[in-house]
Amino acid sequence: MLSGPLTLTLDARHPDRLARFWAGLLHREVVEDAAGGALLPGTTTQLSLRFVPSPSEKRGPNRMHLHLTSTSPDDQRRQVAAALDLGGSHLDVGQRPEEGHIVLADPEGNEFCVIEASNGFLAGCGPLGEIACDGTRQVGLFWSEALGWPLVWDQDQETAVQSPHGGTKVAWGGPPVAAKQGRNRQRLDLAPAGDQQAEVDRLVALGATRLGVGASGDVVLADPDGNEFCVTAS
Repeated sequence: MLSGPLTLTLDARHPDRLARFWAGLLHREVVEDAAGGALLPGTTTQLSLRFVPSPSEKRGPNRMHLHLTSTSPDDQRRQVAAALDLGGSHLDVGQRPEEGHIVLADPEGNEFCVIEASNGFLAGCGPLGEIACDGTRQVGLFWSEALGWPLVWDQDQETAVQSPHGGTKVAWGGPPVAAKQGRNRQRLDLAPAGDQQAEVDRLVALGATRLGVGASGDVVLADPDGNEFCVTAS
C-alpha cells in the first residue's frame, strides 16, 4: 500500500500567482517547489497542491475541479467574496438557481465550487472537501487500490475514495466521460514511501499504463481512463 503523500498538480502559465490565489482561499503558505513552481503543502487529511509552469492552453472544462466546503451561508458568501477579491470570477456552467453550490473560476480559468454548508457528503472533510473528477467506476476502483484508500461511495457508476484518516475525498462522476483533449492540465501525483520502480510495477499490475520518464526522473503513467499521473523520483 502506498503510504507517501498524494498531490494535485496543476499546470499554470503563472504558477506563483495561481499559488497565491489558492493559498489565500485555503489559508496555506506558499513554498517554492524544486521544479520551478510553487507548492501548498497539505496534511494527513488535506491534499497538497502543486503549481508547475506550463505553456499549455486550457481546452474546455477540466476533468478535475475542486470543491471547497463552507460552514454556513455567511461563510459561503465570504469565501466567494474572497475568491473574487483574489482574482477569481463567477462561472456559468448551466447550474440551476435552486442548486446550493456556487461555481467560480480561478485566475487561469480552472473551475471550482464553493459548496453549501448543508452538503452532508462533505461534512467533516475540511476546507478542501473534494477533488471532483470525470471518470468511470473502473478508475475509481483503480485509485482505491493504488492509494490503499477505501471506497466511501460506490453507487450508479459513481465512486469516491478517502484516506483512512479522513479529509479530502477524490470522486469520479461515472459515464458519460467527456473526451480527453490533450494532456490533462490537472493530475494526481504520487510520492512513494519506498522504491520508485517497485511502486511503478505495482501500479502497472493494477491497470496503469507506462507513458515515459520526465526530465526530473518522475515516471509518467496513465490510469485506466487515460489520465496522466506521476510517480515521483523522491
